Amino acid sequence: MLHRVGRLLRRPLPVAVLAATLTLVVAACGSGGAVPSADADAGDPVRGGTMRIVQGGEPRSLDPATLVNAWVSNSLLGNALYGTLLVNDPETAEITPVLAESFETTDGGNTFVLTLREGTTFTDGTAYDAEAIRYNWDRLRDPEAGSPSLIQASQIAALDVTGPLTLRVTLAAPNPHYGQAVVWSGLNWIASPAALDGGRQAFDERPVGAGPFTMTQWRRQDRIILERNGGYEPAPYLDGIELIHNGDTNQRLNAVIAGEAGLAVEGSWATLGRAEDAGLRTMVQPTGGGQYLALNTRRKPFDDDRARRALALAIDVDALNDVVFSGRAELPRTLFDESSPFHADVPMPAHDPRAAQQLFDELAAEGKPVSFTFLAYTSVENKAVAEAVQAQLSAFDGVDVRVEVLEFASALPRLNSYDFDVAITSATIVDPDTALWSNFHGDSPGNFTGLDDPALNAAIDEGRRAAELDARSAAYAIAQRRIGDLTPAVWYIRTAPAAVLGDGVHGVQMYGMGSIRPEVLWMAS
Repeated sequence: MLHRVGRLLRRPLPVAVLAATLTLVVAACGSGGAVPSADADAGDPVRGGTMRIVQGGEPRSLDPATLVNAWVSNSLLGNALYGTLLVNDPETAEITPVLAESFETTDGGNTFVLTLREGTTFTDGTAYDAEAIRYNWDRLRDPEAGSPSLIQASQIAALDVTGPLTLRVTLAAPNPHYGQAVVWSGLNWIASPAALDGGRQAFDERPVGAGPFTMTQWRRQDRIILERNGGYEPAPYLDGIELIHNGDTNQRLNAVIAGEAGLAVEGSWATLGRAEDAGLRTMVQPTGGGQYLALNTRRKPFDDDRARRALALAIDVDALNDVVFSGRAELPRTLFDESSPFHADVPMPAHDPRAAQQLFDELAAEGKPVSFTFLAYTSVENKAVAEAVQAQLSAFDGVDVRVEVLEFASALPRLNSYDFDVAITSATIVDPDTALWSNFHGDSPGNFTGLDDPALNAAIDEGRRAAELDARSAAYAIAQRRIGDLTPAVWYIRTAPAAVLGDGVHGVQMYGMGSIRPEVLWMAS
């Protein structure tokens, strides 16, 4: 079976961590805390060797302000070059400092104090200090920089260096759980200000961080060669990493099967199923939420809640799973699965073609037939989802669906300007704060659906402000009901932050959104 991190060990968030005078402070230790891995019984780690890792995409730049801290993007590379300030445990969401000494609040999340470990330097010899953090975080806060971490960074109102290793962080609004925003974003990665000042081209040729690895070569459209950073403590197990870029999920799997790669960063349920069939080990981080069809409520036809409801009732997600994912995907029946402390018994709309047709007929009778364009991307699965939805809806009267397929780089400006009817996006949820606020709060620029519901906004805000678990759970239960009632999204699969492991590969640990920590990877002799 697919190995799911923490599926057997998951436990509720400790109330002590979420107390009203919340202090997110843990003594810095070893590799940054014990995080479940796919091979806890593999024995003691072995040092040495170069691991070939195949991932889906190549970064456009190595500037951490441009990188996305998610497994499906370039998080492993970001972790390798820049290390991590903080990590969280996928079982509990507890935060542990790594290059930080602590990140704490004593006033309910109005302000935090970030304290750094002593003795850390960038690989160019400059100081990894509070001023370097301020420099990097100010860049991410600047809207003109266009960072994918702007949503998280924009919560910061002010940054004040109060000592060589201490930074005072004032938030625009209280958020006791802001450490999770750091963990999930590029705020976790700090580059040398001196190197960044040299310009993008020079930095891409010689990126400078304080992470466990340094870059020796970037062969464009092929691979990035990394070697151990001798100054990183504790020392990584691997001598080096070859990070190979391949956008074809089948080729990534075949590389592991053939022994040409030790690990594949993966997100396809169908591929994970094939890996299981081939006898390979897999690792999937369990999450809430998942991938969904974002229905643009800003314009017709989905400004009418009946059209949104009709679409949710008409789409058969089980059939979609069979057609697109070979029946292998986990389906989101509720927003949070039963293992989450935020689970509420609020089911997703179930397939009901009769009720869907009644709504389509009602809208058509009022001169509002449901006609829309599904904006899809060129990835095989994304296009397949759009075409499968189109085929399913062809069985209904009063519905007209067109599929427009674009390269993701071309589709992104359309998404960011909200120029679409239906598009695929995702809300991958461990701690609810960042994901729900980003995707469904009326004030969020990442709210592609355009939904702006006062009750939903209030529930998400209360979930952010509340420190105790019971209060947060109650607030997010309201949010789940509002999302279900308003139907701005049609959820169709859980996200699969995953890795496929070859023989002799051990120490795979994830944090945040499936972000793999390269410093603890190791290979058997």
